[in-house]
Amino acid sequence: MLSAIENRRSIRKFSNKDVPSNIIKDIIESGTKAPSAKNRQPWKFIVVQGDSKQEMISAFEKGFEREITSDDPLLPNSKIHINGTKYSLEIMKNAPVTIFIINTASKGLFANLSNEEKIYEFANTQSISASIENMLIEATHRGLGTLWICDIFFAYKELHNWLNVEGEMVAAISLGYPLETPKQRPRKKIDDVIEWRK
Repeated sequence: MLSAIENRRSIRKFSNKDVPSNIIKDIIESGTKAPSAKNRQPWKFIVVQGDSKQEMISAFEKGFEREITSDDPLLPNSKIHINGTKYSLEIMKNAPVTIFIINTASKGLFANLSNEEKIYEFANTQSISASIENMLIEATHRGLGTLWICDIFFAYKELHNWLNVEGEMVAAISLGYPLETPKQRPRKKIDDVIEWRK
């Protein structure tokens, strides 16, 4: 386990080799073993591959185009990241598998929430994040590469409509056999992120 944590990398180049369904299922099952607030397990996983992949890419491309041409984009202050989003789209085209993670307990990205409901949303997002990390580590353990993608929010409306599922899209993971072995990116020093109170 420690080796998988140490060796996990964000992979952006994938082989076109198919990932067996039983391995994908095992990776997702590792995600379901994550702790969740009040054991709500607020997750659903949608695996996209094969012919459905092109439909997903088309939805993403429509959202990307809307975001860069609209007078009222969803993320108006994030235009500086638009080139990164285009790169993420190319990675998703290349990866043989994309897994969308849905928060099944969400009130909605655009909902007007009470303070208590906001806290539930935060707690559910924490639970889902733990689930995603389990999946990334299990995939690494199995010799697979992953990329945790949040750029999907540039095409949120289009992808969410295409997924046609209750709940809210939280993230996507590109998955496949890696064609690269990148070095670990710089990390903050441990003493810079710990504050001891005794």
